[in-house]
Amino acid sequence: MQSQTLAVSKTAKVCATAGGLTKLFPRPGLEDSVDKKQQNKIILILGVLAALGPFAIDMYLPGFPAIARDLDTDISHVALSLTSYFIGISVGQLIYGPLVDRFGRKKPLLIGLSLFVLASVGCAFAPSVQWLIGLRLLLALGGCAGMVASRAVVRDVFPVKEIPGVYSSLVLVMGVAPIVAPTIGGFVTAHFGWRYIFAVLSGIGLLVLLTVGWLLPESRGADPSLSLRPRRVLGDFISVLKEPVFLTYAIAASTAQAGLFAYISGSPFVFMEIFGLSETHYGWAFGLNAFGFIAGSQVNRLALRRRTSEQVTLTSGTVQFLAGVLLLLGNYLGWLNADGSLLLIFCYLFALGFISPNATALALAPFARNAGSASALMGSFQMAIGALASALVSTLHNGTALPMTGVMAGATVISLSLLLAFRRYSRRTLTVGRELKVKS
Repeated sequence: MQSQTLAVSKTAKVCATAGGLTKLFPRPGLEDSVDKKQQNKIILILGVLAALGPFAIDMYLPGFPAIARDLDTDISHVALSLTSYFIGISVGQLIYGPLVDRFGRKKPLLIGLSLFVLASVGCAFAPSVQWLIGLRLLLALGGCAGMVASRAVVRDVFPVKEIPGVYSSLVLVMGVAPIVAPTIGGFVTAHFGWRYIFAVLSGIGLLVLLTVGWLLPESRGADPSLSLRPRRVLGDFISVLKEPVFLTYAIAASTAQAGLFAYISGSPFVFMEIFGLSETHYGWAFGLNAFGFIAGSQVNRLALRRRTSEQVTLTSGTVQFLAGVLLLLGNYLGWLNADGSLLLIFCYLFALGFISPNATALALAPFARNAGSASALMGSFQMAIGALASALVSTLHNGTALPMTGVMAGATVISLSLLLAFRRYSRRTLTVGRELKVKS
């Protein structure tokens, strides 16, 4: 009875509010050795690192029509290069997770950034859409190192209770990418051609590589006790998956974010082909909606002063659900034009700005030693589900906006359902835990 009480009590504590996460998952005081100025520098560098992947996605979106014409194919086939990128990020993060735990954060990161630079150069010279699809896969395998390392470094350096706010700060830095990237991509495509987009990406990657090498401190050294044998690595991943808090919030965040990937994949056709926006106007519209994501992440910091991360996540999930359903119905019934669709997408991404930092912090809170593996699994979930959403939009392509809006609505239905189910599970677990304590 006593062991059962302890087990249920532990689960109940894990399901408690974010305010108690620091007590549940204490760590050595690494954050005490890093002053505020150093923390701000780290946030800036990590934000740039985390932004590199989205930048590589968003910058070439305005070039889709030009790429299709130049490589003698159609936009739906060009969109497969986006799907291959998502697959590469998903698989790559599972590789980098154990590596950043075993060898420290910086060495795997520098190797990944080097691959990113080389693959960008290769994309600039792609002779066919098949080559572009394959090289984008390599580009993703390099770029995803920054995504894994940035989340792991945050978990290393900052107190657990501050992590949701830190992720919101990261979104502020990395959020510049989806605002400026399509605009830059549209300008480069219009004046120099789409191949120069990847030349610019290679230059950006090289600059980030040098910045990380010189300025980013190593937040966690190599740990020789961690084995890279497949069985041991698989065991570490399985131990992470057994944590109910991680599994719930990782999948909920991933499905919520899948709507963003559906929008990224489908928006070039919807807004440039159906609604008739030019490459430049599309870039500005895309940037405006990206601003909604950034705005949500910053308002989130204010919301956390009065509400727990769980409460904020559930409320924002409900808002995203409403925006997604209205977007689908409005396009299906023909009530929405470009402006109306963009407004609802803005609301959709505004809500996502709350969901992402809170769900990420809650998912990673239980882990310290295996933070890299947990970060990799979460990132892999996000990109795998994102790749599925992107592939669905391409597969269901029928010349209308319904594939994009349908996937966006479906993604948020799944996310909200998971959050509601976990809330019921948490309350039931807390009740059972109290009853067992009384009986024992």
